Amino acid sequence: MIVAYSRGNKSDAVLRLYDQMVAEGVQPDSSTFTITIKACLNAMVLEKGEAVWSKAMECGYENDVFVSSSVMNLYMKCGKIDEAELLFRKMTKRDLICWTTMVTGFAQAGKSLKAVEFYRGMQNDGFGRDRVVMLGLLQASADLGDHKMGRSVHGYLIRTGLPMNVVVETTLVDMYAKVGFIELASRIFNRMMHKTAVSWGSLISGFAQNGFANKAFEAIVEMQSLGFQPDLVTLVGVLVACSQVGSLKTGRSIHCYILKRQILDRVTATALMDMYSKCGTLSSSREIFEQIGRKDLVCWNTMISCYGIHGNGQEVVSMFLKMTESNIEPDHATFASLLSALSHSGQVEQGQHWFSAMVNRFNIQPSEKHYVCLIDLLARAGRVEEALDLINSEKLDNALPIWVALLSGCINHRNLAVGDIAANKILQLNPDSTGIQTLVSNFFATGKMWKEVAKVRKLIRSGAMEKVPGYSVIEVNGQLRTFLMEDMSHHEHYHMFQMLRNLSFEMKNISISGCVIPL
Repeated sequence: MIVAYSRGNKSDAVLRLYDQMVAEGVQPDSSTFTITIKACLNAMVLEKGEAVWSKAMECGYENDVFVSSSVMNLYMKCGKIDEAELLFRKMTKRDLICWTTMVTGFAQAGKSLKAVEFYRGMQNDGFGRDRVVMLGLLQASADLGDHKMGRSVHGYLIRTGLPMNVVVETTLVDMYAKVGFIELASRIFNRMMHKTAVSWGSLISGFAQNGFANKAFEAIVEMQSLGFQPDLVTLVGVLVACSQVGSLKTGRSIHCYILKRQILDRVTATALMDMYSKCGTLSSSREIFEQIGRKDLVCWNTMISCYGIHGNGQEVVSMFLKMTESNIEPDHATFASLLSALSHSGQVEQGQHWFSAMVNRFNIQPSEKHYVCLIDLLARAGRVEEALDLINSEKLDNALPIWVALLSGCINHRNLAVGDIAANKILQLNPDSTGIQTLVSNFFATGKMWKEVAKVRKLIRSGAMEKVPGYSVIEVNGQLRTFLMEDMSHHEHYHMFQMLRNLSFEMKNISISGCVIPL
């Protein structure tokens, strides 16, 4: 009876029959325990599952590979990853299912390094690789951004002739998109015989993550024309695309679609907040934030980040205090947004105060990102010597972003002595970004150090990377218009430049307070 109800996915009936069986003094066997624990997983009742496991150990099934695998799977799916690993290490006998459960469980939980570690252990124990394990490794490759491992797994799937069903192909699309191989992801997607809403979502999110907003917009239109309804992942991907290009009209359309389908949850709400903020409508972000019932840390962090993007240091601090009053503990991301906002608004003392509070009051050890914010804060205020002392005292001399932040401040405040130290340190770290190399070249040009300028420009020319010209995108009458630096191809470029000159002249004559500045 228990097996029959299990095949019909009637978890409640399975659990009821199990309880009746135990109450009548009948001892369950390995198969019964395995099926019952699976029913606990389907019903997501961890406590009941642990009680069944306790009964199984009492009956002598502690080392039964089938029962143990079911318990590990239950732990993994319920977020009890440490308990799953502890149980795995206690097992005297392990089979392919045990190893597969651990590899895929770690991958799905975002612990990609652990997934790879257990996969290697699986190989050392002489177990083969099945399709489920390969899916876990593809997911781990995507999370780690490891395209070499991802391509290796893809090659193995092709060589061994494992069936390429829609799940495998969708996972490949997702992996290649996340490691930056969006053209390869598109090629695999286009060759898929059967596509699902999840497949479309992976491609659209990939376009958005790789900066192809237009392609994301085109794909969601095509997706709907073929009868697919976008899921939450797809909608969030399109909102990311709207954020990148400031497409407020499309963002509002997505917002209306979400409200119409009544799928506004915390995930879509935070994506909408981010979109409205980056499209310049901060009041809409705050309005959505206030509509969220139970606000978690991600909601608070998103709102703090929204104010931080706009350099509103006072509101960021105000939101931070409200968050702590709501008994929500800040994390490293909270302080990164807080310090960044205070940096852009020039509030040095406030920034130093909260950096100290982060370490001493909230016991959060600063990462490179936090130090970059603090160095940027000091450098923007012209306190570059103090910033240099901090770099030396904290032994941050190998962190490239920190030296870049310091050099930017030195250029703005024309501090050639400290800037020379920063520029040479950056060159020692051998950056592969032409943008950073150009910054160093600009600094040397500011100090009229033409020999150094020539060396850096030679380095740029000899590099494999080509500098991507700066560009901006604006939405005009529902269409995206791109403006490329030094591009004169537009038929009205003369009038555009004339308008920019006029605006520039007017801005020079108006102060922030509205008073006229004599020229």
